[in-house]
Amino acid sequence: MRITRTTPRSGIARRTRLIAVTAGLVAAAAVTVPNAQASDAQTFSTAQLKSASSSVLKADVPGTAWAIDPKTDKVLLTVDSTVSQAELAKIQKAAGSNAGALTIKRTPGKMNKLIKGGDAIYASSWRCSLGFNVKNSSGADYFVTAGHCTDGAGTWWSNSGHTTTLGTTSGSSFPTNDYGLVRYTNTSVTKSGTAGSVDITRAATPAVNTSVIRTGSTTGTHTGRVTALNATVNYGGGDIVYGMIQTTVCAEPGDSGGPLYGSNGTAYGLTSGGSGNCTSGGTTFFQPVTEALSAYGVSVF
Repeated sequence: MRITRTTPRSGIARRTRLIAVTAGLVAAAAVTVPNAQASDAQTFSTAQLKSASSSVLKADVPGTAWAIDPKTDKVLLTVDSTVSQAELAKIQKAAGSNAGALTIKRTPGKMNKLIKGGDAIYASSWRCSLGFNVKNSSGADYFVTAGHCTDGAGTWWSNSGHTTTLGTTSGSSFPTNDYGLVRYTNTSVTKSGTAGSVDITRAATPAVNTSVIRTGSTTGTHTGRVTALNATVNYGGGDIVYGMIQTTVCAEPGDSGGPLYGSNGTAYGLTSGGSGNCTSGGTTFFQPVTEALSAYGVSVF
């Protein structure tokens, strides 16, 4: 699996390169790592875990995602099918004496960026999904979506023929973060406070193992659970995002920006990217929505 978003930062060619998501994600399988068993009983300090995480970042291998697993006190490193044994060795070498802190799992397929909440929204040359409708303190209407969707986009439409305007991009943050803000300019459009069929009333950060729902304009609604928080994802080409929510929910191209939420009406995140598909399964990463709401001074309703 190579981690990718459904849409790149700007340019049709770059977006085309990143829109393809390789099918065939299955349950992550452990990778055989030299000397891994020798460290099974070893414990690592918080400083050592942070050092190991920093080493993965410095190795700069596309198709990797990592987060500290509080249950095992190890760094869970997920790698896609394009990551070679030589690249794994490079990561381990960078980690040095802390290499034993890495639990490496391989996921088939290629990680890609993946572009009422979940409805299709169209820029000039690409399609994403609306995340959550929000309002600022003055009551003005906006919606949040993925930053790799809004990066390079001006006007947004509700249809592929570009006949019904929604609004214009007023904020965008990608990479490092992956969130963007669009202000509605079409007053005739009904702005619902729902995601899928759930009324969204609040926003929060989910805990590991929380059951979650994702809705997107390509694949509709799917469920899964949170497997890690504060994950770092290397999409390649310098596109690295931090603080992501890692889940077992599937997603496909065009789902980017769509909402991650709970059945209790809590908004959790915005679809960033992942691998696999909704036939065989997948791993998907989400930008925490609370960070986006705070950055733009808006709130769900």
